[in-house]
Amino acid sequence: MQHTPEEDAVNSADTPADTAEPVAPALRRRHGNGPVFFVIATVFAVLCAVGWGYSMMSYRGLGGGVYHQVVTYSLESPDEVTISYEVNSRDGAECLIVALDDQHVEVGQKRSEAQAGNRMVTATVETVRQASTVQVASCREQGSQD
Repeated sequence: MQHTPEEDAVNSADTPADTAEPVAPALRRRHGNGPVFFVIATVFAVLCAVGWGYSMMSYRGLGGGVYHQVVTYSLESPDEVTISYEVNSRDGAECLIVALDDQHVEVGQKRSEAQAGNRMVTATVETVRQASTVQVASCREQGSQD
């Protein structure tokens, strides 16, 4: 069976040219026999993993910030609610507390301050009518920009 010119070109790349040593396949000769590509790919993968981890930590706020969590609230009367929440901040925090009625309309709000560290804060919010829920809308470091 006769070979086509395409097969001859492919086969000639893998055959030795007047040498006694066996020749590596054409693909290996072109890219080298060393682990250079493996090392480069490994370094790239490690850098990507570290960068992804850093970005996830920054996104979740593990690099700093104010954390708050509502512990309990009670509806004292039609014009007053009390909330207890935990705040963790580095330099103290100012929190905005919002009272909502059963239609999710804001019926009262109050700004509350907490000292630095992990603190339990209790605040009373006056409302214009009966509230059904109270929440900490936001907390920020004291002294930060509005």
